[in-house]
Parts: sequence; C-alpha cells; structure tokens
Amino acid sequence: MPTVLAVACETPGADRRVVAPYITAWSEEQEPPVLLVERPEGGIAYQDEVMADRDSNEVLWFRTPFRPGHGRPVFGQIHPLRQRRTMRRLLCQVCGGPADCSENGVLWLLKDHREDWPTWPDGMGVTEPPVCVPCVRLSLRLCPALRKGAVLVRAHSFLVSGVHGTLYRSGHRLVVVGSATVAFEDPTIRWVRAVSLVRELRDCVIIPLAGLADE
Repeated sequence: MPTVLAVACETPGADRRVVAPYITAWSEEQEPPVLLVERPEGGIAYQDEVMADRDSNEVLWFRTPFRPGHGRPVFGQIHPLRQRRTMRRLLCQVCGGPADCSENGVLWLLKDHREDWPTWPDGMGVTEPPVCVPCVRLSLRLCPALRKGAVLVRAHSFLVSGVHGTLYRSGHRLVVVGSATVAFEDPTIRWVRAVSLVRELRDCVIIPLAGLADE
C-alpha cells in the first residue's frame, strides 16, 4: 500500500525529514520537452503520441515521469498520474491508502470557501482527492494553505465530471489560453492538456474539525 513519502533533508548538518503527500510531485518528475500539434479534426495532440497519453475519455494528459522520492518534493505541484489514481479509486491524497468512507459519505479536507455561495461546497468541482482520518491532523499541521482556514466535508455524491489543465486554442502556432476546468461533455476538452481529474461534490455535510472523532 502506498504511504506518505519521506526523505532525509538535504541541508548539510540537518537531521530533519521532509514529508510529502502521495500526490505531490518531486523535482525528478518534471515533464520532458514535448511537441504539441493541432489535430485535423480540431484539438491538440502530441506529435509522437502513444496510446498511454490519453485516458478512456480521450483526454490528453501531461507526460510526467514516475519517480516519487527522487530529488525534492515540489510542494504545490501535483503529480498527474498519482492525482488521477487517487481520484479514480477514492484514495487518500496524503498516504495513498483508502480514503475514509462512512454512512455519512466520503471525507474531504478543503480550504474554507463557505462565503463563496450559500450551499458551498454542493456543486463544487474539486481537484483535491479525499483523505483518511489519520492524515487529517498531519495535513492541518504541515500544510500552510490549510492553516489559513480549512473544513472537513462528507459528500454522498462525487461524480467524476471533468479535468483541470492547460487550455490551448488554434492559431499559426498553438496558443496557450491558460488554466481551465472543463467538463467531459464540453467540446473544449479536446483543447485541454490535463493535469488533474475533477470530481463534483453533492449532498455534502460540513463537519467541525474538533468533531471528527465523535462521528
């Protein structure tokens, strides 16, 4: 079973260990140079594309080497294949084991955006995979973004709905439009090079952080 990755800190004289979540990319996992081309029917492709470059929905994905634990963890950068695996199989994004699932739903740890709309997070598309209970406390202690405000969410419905990645458009040369989240049924998805799978959360319950053990 996959576990949280830890490597000795490379700072001279240091005896600390660096802990990185399972989905975090490492410095030796950077994508090699690729050549993108426009397909005759519209959309993008790799010039030397192989079957493994696309998923079952025909979405093109970043080509990222699989070398976890090599080099340094690049916090804030997600490894596409590991993110996709944890989202598909509902695994914990931190340790790679099964995410917590109870009669109240599957557990997610998210940044707090309750001010965005009244029913948040119902209807929200997330790129963050779920979590297990033991990894919640570890994440809150080690992740600076979550220390600014986080909530636990149980979701009864979590449909795989699309992808997040880099959007391109046609031109004399392919033009980068920017980052985008696109649903599978949207024709624009042919122009996306995906880095993350998206699930849409529905029928959600927000759980107080202090009350997790009392469920």
